[in-house]
Amino acid sequence: MDYQRTTLKQTLVVDKLITMYYFEFAKNYMFHGEQHDFWEFVYIDKGEVDVTADSRRHLLKSGMIIFHKPNEFHRFHACNGTAPNIVVISFECKSPAMKQFEQQVLSLETEERNLLASMVNEGMNAFEFPFHHPLVRRDDSPIGSEQLVRVYLESFLLRLLRKFSLPFGKPKGPALAAAAKEKADYEVVQHALHFMQQNIDSPLSLSDISHSLHVARTKLKDLFKEQTGEPIMRYFTSLRMEHAKMLIREQAYNFTEISSQLGFSSPHYFSKSFKKITGMTPSEYARSVKARSSAAPLGKLFLN
Repeated sequence: MDYQRTTLKQTLVVDKLITMYYFEFAKNYMFHGEQHDFWEFVYIDKGEVDVTADSRRHLLKSGMIIFHKPNEFHRFHACNGTAPNIVVISFECKSPAMKQFEQQVLSLETEERNLLASMVNEGMNAFEFPFHHPLVRRDDSPIGSEQLVRVYLESFLLRLLRKFSLPFGKPKGPALAAAAKEKADYEVVQHALHFMQQNIDSPLSLSDISHSLHVARTKLKDLFKEQTGEPIMRYFTSLRMEHAKMLIREQAYNFTEISSQLGFSSPHYFSKSFKKITGMTPSEYARSVKARSSAAPLGKLFLN
């Protein structure tokens, strides 16, 4: 039997990856600008950043992303005394659909942030970390890691493109029940994330979190690991240490005050927990930020 083949349409294709960075800048950092013949986007993971793109100026807050088209001059600086965390990814894509990203500043939804996180994590599998320019392939990279980076990036861009289009129809029949359960499970994890963020200065236990959400401990553990890929209490510890790193970079408090703010029983226990997560003591981390926060070229400030 002769089976007819259907050639799948491709809305956009990423031809080459140029840079991939996750920066942790000190407060008041300033990047004086550049322009290049490829696409780039800048995502604000934490803090606030003032971005200039040609003649336009934007204040970007946590969760926002800006796209720079080829040959667009762009620069930025940290603002409001915060120490921002920023994802910068540049790539080559000749697809006409990319025109819709020109002058776009968007707020990312959770699914989009998850795709972005998957892209960076897979990049760490594919290339030497911290990232360099040009990217250096790892000798021990898992099979298909570079292709997955491309898949995540194209999926991320396609999902954003749908924001510029009409919404698709809702699923019908049995799919509705499955979708409803998936949404309910997703909301449980989102409530857990919000509760942890709101209580980042408290030594929460799993019982504290599950009790606040009225969800069984085992169910919460399973849902959280399924949706984030990480055990819930390890995630909370990492969240507290990320907040500690931000406070250190902002230089507004000493280590004893930061330890107290985050609810640790002693500065020694805080230092021990910090080193376990980051691989450095708070003092070592503070020195590394100071050493790398001068007017160094973009791409030389990657920490951890």
